[in-house]
Amino acid sequence: MEELNGKRLAQWHDVVFQRNMEALESMLAEDVMFYSPALWKPKTTRMEALALLSTVIEVFSNFTYHRELIQGNNWALEFSADVGDKSVKGIDLIEFNEEGKIQRFEVFIRPLTGLMALAQVMGERLKEKGFI
Repeated sequence: MEELNGKRLAQWHDVVFQRNMEALESMLAEDVMFYSPALWKPKTTRMEALALLSTVIEVFSNFTYHRELIQGNNWALEFSADVGDKSVKGIDLIEFNEEGKIQRFEVFIRPLTGLMALAQVMGERLKEKGFI
């Protein structure tokens, strides 16, 4: 399991730091549950999760992971990033299914001012792309 998680984590870093959206799409289960800190209800399809994750990867600058806690198919990844002139800290909780695909992805972000800035920019970008 440790070797598998090492490969998954390397693939995830490729997604985040090299903006490899093809790899991201291949990592997401068709019925992934994506919980955004700015949305009331989870998104329940690969395409919705892909749209949100690919856009947030574009929006964040100075993205850094601080801790990556991995236990079997469950990950907790602590990060920081900038959204315009605001800084955020966050945690991604990621759960993989038996096929090795991401089946649940939940994001927590603080402080509120950073989350509000992120929600505003994300809304603008998603609207430009025709997703909302």
